[in-house]
Amino acid sequence: MSRIDAWQSELPPSWTVRPLRSVAEYAVSNVDKILSDGELPVRLCNYTDVYNNEKIHLGMEFMAGTATQSEINKFHLIADDVVITKDSEAWDDIGVPALVTETADDFVCGYHLAMIRPNPEKLDGAFLFRCLQSKTVRVQLELAANGITRFGIPKNAIGSLALPVPPKSIQRSIARFLDGETADIDVLIAAKQKLLDLMAEKRRAIVAEAVMRGLDPSAPLCPSGIDWLGDIPAHWEIERSRWLFTERDQRSQTGEEEMLTVSHLTGVTPRSEKDVNMFEAESTAGYKLCFAGDLAINTLWAWMGAMGTARVDGIVSPAYNVYTPGPRLLPDYVDALVRIPVFAQEVTRYSKGVWSSRLRLYPEGFFETWWPVPPLDEQQQIVEHISTETAKIDRLRTATENSIALLKERRAALIAAAVTGQLEIPEAA
Repeated sequence: MSRIDAWQSELPPSWTVRPLRSVAEYAVSNVDKILSDGELPVRLCNYTDVYNNEKIHLGMEFMAGTATQSEINKFHLIADDVVITKDSEAWDDIGVPALVTETADDFVCGYHLAMIRPNPEKLDGAFLFRCLQSKTVRVQLELAANGITRFGIPKNAIGSLALPVPPKSIQRSIARFLDGETADIDVLIAAKQKLLDLMAEKRRAIVAEAVMRGLDPSAPLCPSGIDWLGDIPAHWEIERSRWLFTERDQRSQTGEEEMLTVSHLTGVTPRSEKDVNMFEAESTAGYKLCFAGDLAINTLWAWMGAMGTARVDGIVSPAYNVYTPGPRLLPDYVDALVRIPVFAQEVTRYSKGVWSSRLRLYPEGFFETWWPVPPLDEQQQIVEHISTETAKIDRLRTATENSIALLKERRAALIAAAVTGQLEIPEAA
């Protein structure tokens, strides 16, 4: 039994299952952003426009390009068209749809996309858009994708896509119903995302205040003489990092130690704990040893804050730098301080490179930085305070992230049920 026959038996009696080619026209765009003489200027709807937006409208900022008149005629976007991502490095990122709501003479579908134009007598664009949002429907495109490092949908797979097709009046009712229901869910998701942003901001503020001002609000302050530090507790010391750290440049003989990654998001963590999709060397012999408590800095991404202290022994890329804190600094205090944004801004001053995105922090630059040095017992209190307060925030963050995930699951399930006739849509939808 074909997919269409099997699906037909599960739908309401007035519904049919049709291949997309029978209810819509479709085309795979080859219009690129390259500007060519003799071609006409156009606005290109590109991959990120579709991937990041459900609705495509003229108020968005589009990429400039050029196209021949025949390309403009073929790939001109009009209201009610649906555009999908045709290829991607991730197979489940293909077939992502967006609904075009406005048009202009110079508005065309760009490269890496396919445009679908519903037959207005048979298919409503807003309903088609919701169908393609449904995993039940879109999985056909994902399964048809081919490739090794980049996945693409064959053109004939788009035409063969099996669609549930109810009467036009029901299509419009489903689309209106889903517009209202998903909008309500989206408001809740946005509110929870705003809460996450506020929690992240509060977390950064707690850490920065503790490592730069201490825990006693009544402690007298004095100017540090260092721009990024400002006033600090009067009993703290200020010292250049050259007197606080020693560089470690010991190499692994076998490369069998735990491989550590250094990220601006998570600091120093074992690679085994992360989902890392990147080139791995055949041998890690010769990589730098990094022991628990050492400060590891990703030389190329230090300006973004890619640094932190290791929790376990391991090895890091030979392109990174490793430093051992002296007796005046606790490793956990070092980790907290180097991961606040203002410290990343400070080390940028001592980094070298022509382009801001290619700056490198070498040891001679790192050793120029100035550090606040509280008494050791106070450093320990600061570390414990940060651990306690951020743990509270992290518990709330986890609960909020879980609730967002549940809302997204409900949203997806609602769309799938509506476009496959499993919901009774109110007449007033």
